[in-house]
Amino acid sequence: MSAATRSRFAEVVRARPLDLGLACLLVGGEVQPDLDVDGALAGLDALAASARPYVPAGSTPAAAAAGLRVALGERAGFAGSGEDYGDVRSSLLHEVLLRRRGLPLTLSVVWVEVARRLGVAASPVALPGHVVVALGDRIIDPFSGGTVLDVEDLGARVRAATGGPLRPEHLRPADPVDLLLRLLTNVRVLAARQDPALEATRTRLWAVELSLLLPRHPAELRRERGELLVRLGDYPGGARELEAYAEVVEDADPGAAEQAARAARLSRSRLN
Repeated sequence: MSAATRSRFAEVVRARPLDLGLACLLVGGEVQPDLDVDGALAGLDALAASARPYVPAGSTPAAAAAGLRVALGERAGFAGSGEDYGDVRSSLLHEVLLRRRGLPLTLSVVWVEVARRLGVAASPVALPGHVVVALGDRIIDPFSGGTVLDVEDLGARVRAATGGPLRPEHLRPADPVDLLLRLLTNVRVLAARQDPALEATRTRLWAVELSLLLPRHPAELRRERGELLVRLGDYPGGARELEAYAEVVEDADPGAAEQAARAARLSRSRLN
């Protein structure tokens, strides 16, 4: 991602309201520096235009859910499968728009962005382990092509992920910043599962660095960034980041701070 694109990402994620679709598209600039972000936004506009005959103005939530299922799930073919969890393209919105395949999170962003363009109130809902979309009193699952989920379905998903019951807070609209952190965490975890090649390390690094631009993020990301920089041979940069992390957590977790400080000293020693 160019410095200008990262600067745009930082501005977008701090704006209120946060433009979730634009932020997700800007993430794609990390793997495709020449990505036409505005062209991808136009693609969302085109999807909404093609969906309009199925979601007339003034549609009820039930009618909007049914119309979007036809337009996006059946006709456009947006859905996901187990194989998509192992493909980083499933976390990149511009790739999802091209391939019509994605994770529950990115597919939900497509549904929400199209609904918004049609004047339909929609919001992503971050169930444990699975993101869905609320359209009024309807909960739909874009990963399955737009299936409407009832209370029993939702309860089963929550029990499978947590072992506990469905609670009202599970159905609250998700905060866009939390969704972006979840998206970037997906990228980091997938890259960490791959061979410890330089390309996977670089993927983890850009996902960490974008996460650090979010208004809220775990302090541990600074430690991870430092370790990744060291792995890529930037020993001074890695040492500085590890020292900064140690300073942040010194009072709360002295053990973690000392461990990071030792790693920073080791990194600096490699310059000799």
